[in-house]
Amino acid sequence: MPNSTLIRQAQIYGGTGLRDLRLQGGNIAAIAESLPPLPGEALVEARGAALLPGLHDHHIHLVSLAAALDSLRCGPPDITDARQFAAALQRANTAPDSWLRGIAYHPSVAGEIDRAWLDRHIPDRPCRIQHRGGRLWVLNSAALAELELLRGEGPAGLERIGGEPTGRLYEADVWLRQRLGSRLPELSRASALLAAYGVTGITDTTPHNGAMEWAGFHEAQASGSLLQRVRMMGGEAIDAQANSSALQRGELKIHLLESQLPPFDLLCANISTAHADGRAVAVHCVTLTELVFTLAAFEHSGSITGDRIEHASVCPDQQLSLIAELGLRVVTQPHFISERGDQYLREVDPADQAWLYRCAAFVEAGIPLAAGSDAAFGSADPWAAMRAAVKRQTPAGVVMGEAEALSPEQALELFLSPADAPGVRQRQVEVGEAADLCLLGKAWESAREELDAGLVRSAWRAGELIYSAG
Repeated sequence: MPNSTLIRQAQIYGGTGLRDLRLQGGNIAAIAESLPPLPGEALVEARGAALLPGLHDHHIHLVSLAAALDSLRCGPPDITDARQFAAALQRANTAPDSWLRGIAYHPSVAGEIDRAWLDRHIPDRPCRIQHRGGRLWVLNSAALAELELLRGEGPAGLERIGGEPTGRLYEADVWLRQRLGSRLPELSRASALLAAYGVTGITDTTPHNGAMEWAGFHEAQASGSLLQRVRMMGGEAIDAQANSSALQRGELKIHLLESQLPPFDLLCANISTAHADGRAVAVHCVTLTELVFTLAAFEHSGSITGDRIEHASVCPDQQLSLIAELGLRVVTQPHFISERGDQYLREVDPADQAWLYRCAAFVEAGIPLAAGSDAAFGSADPWAAMRAAVKRQTPAGVVMGEAEALSPEQALELFLSPADAPGVRQRQVEVGEAADLCLLGKAWESAREELDAGLVRSAWRAGELIYSAG
């Protein structure tokens, strides 16, 4: 295998003219108008196509994405009503000895389903269906029996009415994994999908990440099944792990739930402790109440460089100004407008709709802004997120928050900042930089009009080819 690659006549994003680039030793070794090929060097003819820094997904749940690729999708747009959902479950009721895992359920399909509803449609096979938000699993009776939950205490999140389990199990991912004896799913398929999008790095924001996930990611990178660099958020369990060039510890992740907010003093203490340890904090805020609560905690405890708001799904001007004053960063998901916007129009208070998944307002306020997919709870395609940031259209074509639209360049740059500085600065294609690159099939002047994943021709991480469209 050649130890270097020569990319010829590429249009470097942000530059002028066409250049040759040499990738060697994991870095960009040379850039010039013309470079002679070395013996045995791999040659790539860019033919004037755009060459970008590799994309970075700043908010993703890789294990959930890997599992989702082998799961039944149970919500819009794949399944939109109870009849379709029941038919899908009945088709799946063919392997009574194995579990069925469903994901992305939304109550708009069949309401607030429970154990009894599932039993009517899939009585024989253990089945667990995850709500779209990721916090709730609904289990049928066969699954409850398998987990020995029909009698006895069970985990704290097991809902009971009249002493009988309803099948609803809240905030129990770790418990489920331990009870089922689950190991991390194979990551290669999810990683290859991301590579095909030009993604060379991710920030995994799963709050319960610990030693098992760290070891699993490290092993997957060593084996070549995990192609991306990873910044891993989590709790104290990852504090003792040793950073490498491909796997680094990230922020303390705090996952708030409006209906179960922690004591205010406890949240402040957790922030202060993390800061004392030199660790920034990232807080999940999808409702206005969660955002107000979080900002009050940062006002009380103080903020440090690197503190983040995840999602900022609903952010009025008053809270936006406070985010700027506190020096916080925001990582958002504009593609939820294109995926869920019609439901937002029906379900979100009209007074709040203008504040949903804002983009331009953050940029104009000087707040560092980046984007992540939130996969598996949203599409893993960053190009779809870019289009959504530009067009702001719901699935039915309604424009939401037109004033929040970004230019194609601003939308692309949501995915170009470093893992440890989302939105603060943009990575550049320069000599000495890591050879994490994405080559498109067209010049940027044409690509900016499409912002489509099909544009991605090749991707490299540390100079190694991790995707080629052929």
